[in-house]
Amino acid sequence: MTDEAARLTERRDETLGLVAALSRRLDGIIESSAYTSNDDEHDPEGVTVAFERAQVAGLLEQARAELLALDAAAERLAAGTYGTCARCGGPIAPARLEALPATTTCIRCADRRR
Repeated sequence: MTDEAARLTERRDETLGLVAALSRRLDGIIESSAYTSNDDEHDPEGVTVAFERAQVAGLLEQARAELLALDAAAERLAAGTYGTCARCGGPIAPARLEALPATTTCIRCADRRR
């Protein structure tokens, strides 16, 4: 297994663990709120629970998107295009790939997007 494949596999495993943990946390929030009043206006904890639920749901969505990006990166690796910028066709710096294994752009093209 190449260094790139190992890095992608490791990051994917970490992200799968994060998805599982966030899913359990969200399920716990939903379950605990099922036994409480739905009167957020008069329940000082209601707003906090709603915020926490939204925050965890957002983090879970981001983690699932990261999984999709990592799977796409693994496909690029298999196709021989991993590490090539999707925008300019130039190489993506190894340090950038190490930090962001699923990235599709070199730092120069990423800066142009801002």
